[in-house]
Amino acid sequence: MITLQWPFVLALLPLPFLVRLLLPRAPERRAGALRLPFFAELAHAGLVANGRPRFSRLRLAALAFIWTLLVIAAARLVYVGTPIAIPVQGREMMLAVDLSASMSSPDLVQSGVPANRLQVVKRVADDFIARRTGDRIGLILFSTRAYVQAPLTLDRTVVRQLLAEASIGMTGRNTSIGDAIGLAVKTLRDRPAKDRVLILLTDGANTSGVLDPMEAAAIAAKENVRIHTIGVGADGMDFMPGAPMNPSGDLDEEALKRIAGLTGGQYFRARNDKGLAAIYADIDRLEP
Repeated sequence: MITLQWPFVLALLPLPFLVRLLLPRAPERRAGALRLPFFAELAHAGLVANGRPRFSRLRLAALAFIWTLLVIAAARLVYVGTPIAIPVQGREMMLAVDLSASMSSPDLVQSGVPANRLQVVKRVADDFIARRTGDRIGLILFSTRAYVQAPLTLDRTVVRQLLAEASIGMTGRNTSIGDAIGLAVKTLRDRPAKDRVLILLTDGANTSGVLDPMEAAAIAAKENVRIHTIGVGADGMDFMPGAPMNPSGDLDEEALKRIAGLTGGQYFRARNDKGLAAIYADIDRLEP
């Protein structure tokens, strides 16, 4: 279909006629004219026109045609073909990241340097999001409360930026796993049933929120939302001689395994940055 982007420009078509009709003729100036004593001979021979030069009809038609083409070009004449729907194949994937106080524990290593859990999660999750071409990615941040930081979008750059800006405690100090799952289900329930995926990453147990994690998992299973759970934190370490400590003692692995199993997902345990990167690679294979 041929159409004009700026059809109002066509109002300029009669402009030359209006200028010729309304504006006064320019005064003739004879001073400085070139006088030829043999002009009569040239006119008699038909080499010059005698009197005032006039536009021929052919010349006027050519000028009008050129002006019409210029105006139509200014109006942006375009050919618009039949719309073609481009199928987008991918998952509808929510990423829920724990921002509770325990995520500041410096028990992991990143590039050979000690780092807290959130720093490692950010770097590895950023690489994971960057690889998910064609997926709609959303981001949920949770601790005492759960918030949709980024709705489902194909703009993975924005999701990566919002994840990079996340900080410990910005949504509270506790952990509301059930609320995070419920919010993800609410976001995903209107998307294609076979492609709904939630990746839940936490280092603790449910200590806040209004929705029990098992109830939330049951709702997720009913809505065909697969949940892959990731428990983050190093194994037991000796921080002081004679005082062994387990930095992941608060991690409720049994609950995370039950949540994943109830929804058809898998549970993963991330003890270091390489292990977390391997987990995301496994999820890439599970959710191609």
